[in-house]
Amino acid sequence: MDNLPKLRFLPILLGLSVLFQLQAQEQDSTQAPQREDAVRIFIDCQRCDMNYIREEIPYVNYVRDVKEAQVYILETSETTGSGGRKYTYAFVGQQDFLGRNDTLSYSSAPDETRDYIRIWRTQMLKMGLMPYVATSPLFKEIVIDPTDRVEKQVIEDKWNNWVFELDAEPRMEAEESLKELSLRSSVSATKITHDWKVELEFDHRYTRTKYTYDDTLYTNYKSYMGLDILVVKSLGDHWSAGVRSELLSSSFNNIDFSWDFMPSLEYNIFPYDQSTHKQLRFLYGVGSSFRMYTDSTIYDKIEELLWQQSLQVAWEVRQKWGSVNLSLEGSNFFHDFSKNRLVLNGFVSIRVLKGLSFRVGGSAARINDQLSLVKGEASEADILLRLQELQTSYNVRGEVGVTYTFGSIYNNIVNPRFGNGRRRFF
Repeated sequence: MDNLPKLRFLPILLGLSVLFQLQAQEQDSTQAPQREDAVRIFIDCQRCDMNYIREEIPYVNYVRDVKEAQVYILETSETTGSGGRKYTYAFVGQQDFLGRNDTLSYSSAPDETRDYIRIWRTQMLKMGLMPYVATSPLFKEIVIDPTDRVEKQVIEDKWNNWVFELDAEPRMEAEESLKELSLRSSVSATKITHDWKVELEFDHRYTRTKYTYDDTLYTNYKSYMGLDILVVKSLGDHWSAGVRSELLSSSFNNIDFSWDFMPSLEYNIFPYDQSTHKQLRFLYGVGSSFRMYTDSTIYDKIEELLWQQSLQVAWEVRQKWGSVNLSLEGSNFFHDFSKNRLVLNGFVSIRVLKGLSFRVGGSAARINDQLSLVKGEASEADILLRLQELQTSYNVRGEVGVTYTFGSIYNNIVNPRFGNGRRRFF
């Protein structure tokens, strides 16, 4: 009888033994994709379908650590004037391919499906990898099958590079003591060429909140309307000049109507054609702000004309060691230099060593320019429902993360069963 509890675990032990034996038998088959004669690559991209890429490009080895790779591939993207995206691929040779570099790009249309974009993003990877694969023993297994040649045609754009977008988003939430209705709509028009950048956007938001407290029904409203206008002229590889203007009405900010007009000048240390990889921009603007307030402000103003200036320094870089996106912006009003604001935004992701990456992001603002605050005490509803702007001297948010992975340097195998992550079934 004393051995009975031990016998209960015998089927479990036998099952584990069989499982380990099956895994050992499958070791050779699972190792097959990791071929020593295949080119080792590391793909650094955002929102890539790596399962699809591995299935479409099975003739290379995918490694987890950039230092193990013979080819480092960096994908960057930015929005095009048509509303699509331009994907740029930098192929950087390492180890055996040191000094063999190349850059390819693909631009998607705004009406292309995700699957179509995924196909052509992968196609760019295939074409960029050919010079490296051609020198490996696997070149005999690759067949290049071009499509029928299509005669080039000159396309006349009846819209003259203008792109328009309409958006509407009604939302409702209800429970026994609280009902909320939100309406959001926007209209935008953009025209982007190498010489000009024109953006017009009208945004409208409205929220009605009804809540019951002590058998009394309360109704509160919050509304916003804004028209943003941006016109920029290219002045060469490093300089740009433009005007940003904003017309605004916001119950939250106690603004019945305001008009900001800010002519600006920008200088980029690096040429603009390298913007997907690195930027160091200095943007200075000086202009006016005319405001009509809904209620008297804490400075006893119902309307006023203000003059202001701002300076922004933005540094963006993305390389195989990680990425950095930092910006520091300072602004002030000329009538009182103590009415100013300083805002730091940033996100840094760094590969420290093999398998270990560190990231930190957030923002911090020193606020001394809340000229539109309503005079008097805010009601309890205004505070709890955030119906109006409240006085503050700072705003801070942040995040920190560390990731460490170890084990096999290869990750070629695709197995989508039971989902792609732990405890995920769909």
